Amino acid sequence: MDAYWMPFTANRQFKKAPRLLAKAKDMHFWTPEGRQILDGIAGLWCVNAGHARPKIVKAIAEQAAELDYAPPFNMAHPKAFELAERLVQLTPAGLDKVFFTNSGSESVDTALKMAIAYHRARGEGTRTRLIGRERGYHGVNFGGISVGGIVGNRKTFGPALGGIDHIRHTHDLARNAYSRGVPAHGAELADDLERLVALHDASTIAAVIVEPVAGSTGVLLPPQGYLERLRAICDKHGILLIFDEVITGFGRLGSPFGATHFGVTPDLMTVAKGISNGCVPMGAVFCKREIHDVFMTGPEHLIEFAHGYTYSAHPLACAAALGTLDTYAEEGLLTRAAQMAPYFEDALHSLKGARHVIDVRNIGLVGGVELESIPGQPGKRAFDIFLECWARGVLIRTTGDTIAFSPPLIIEKQHIDQLVGTLADVLKTAA
Repeated sequence: MDAYWMPFTANRQFKKAPRLLAKAKDMHFWTPEGRQILDGIAGLWCVNAGHARPKIVKAIAEQAAELDYAPPFNMAHPKAFELAERLVQLTPAGLDKVFFTNSGSESVDTALKMAIAYHRARGEGTRTRLIGRERGYHGVNFGGISVGGIVGNRKTFGPALGGIDHIRHTHDLARNAYSRGVPAHGAELADDLERLVALHDASTIAAVIVEPVAGSTGVLLPPQGYLERLRAICDKHGILLIFDEVITGFGRLGSPFGATHFGVTPDLMTVAKGISNGCVPMGAVFCKREIHDVFMTGPEHLIEFAHGYTYSAHPLACAAALGTLDTYAEEGLLTRAAQMAPYFEDALHSLKGARHVIDVRNIGLVGGVELESIPGQPGKRAFDIFLECWARGVLIRTTGDTIAFSPPLIIEKQHIDQLVGTLADVLKTAA
């Protein structure tokens, strides 16, 4: 096991006691020795339709035999156009142009470049500043960690890109602990953007990027009216609004996207994960037609937007995404989370008062259970609970001392009972 340097993993701990997965189907993984593991996190927030779904598997196999690769620069293949047309039928009105990437991190960097290039193309080249949010997560590329608000990234990788600032996060335990769904207090936190406009001047700000629901930093929900207020401030100052929907996209909240769920349309929207059910890496950026059209000037033989990837709109990824969209449509999965959410919410909030629990947060089929940290050992309590849940046949995710759930959208009530019941039992004896 020595050669593989694992990503986002405590490598030394893992290699002393490996957690290996050998097979997956529907709601479960299996280990090489045949032990069944209930998937409480949809792989990594991505396997929304469940594992090894027939239409997706068939689509990938047939595509590999027919066309394994097509160059995306100055060339294309039919499924790329078919997929783009299918996708824009799901997006909010106006977000009707699609640029394909291979991951959420690439989608974020693409959207940031689009925002800056758009302002330059329309004669406002002073708009280069990008605004993120504290405790925001936007992937691992330099653009994403720069607009992201993760302290550890600054400690490990330095200040990253210049010309970045951040509005404050929305987490407010004092006023919103144990909220069921979107918390009541905090819409005014969007006004922190006005502080940055006063500091930098709107003429220097290209875009603001936020997650409708912050997943990887602890399931942080937007207060009621917050996103609407942020949209209004951006409109007031000519600033583009970017939604990072890598997690909230494709049914996670009970609507196709967070934008549709909250009724707030951004100018640019990044997706990945659920677009292809995690089967083949893929991402995308949706943008408004008026942004796209600004680039469509000048001599027609010249590249309008000098950006893209070797694997943009990869044939296998497009096939996987089309099979995924078929599965979502046939099984009503883009709205199924809304049906399961009340049961999921009640189960999660049954943990109120459990040992070490200081907050429970939920929306759609996303849940966060925040634990009191062990003094001087942040993250250890949740990690120890993660290991014990694994030993008992349940896969959860931890982010700091918050336990996160984001199960496949095919989840049934008995699976919810097992997920939350296992965690409840583990908490009883957790150190």
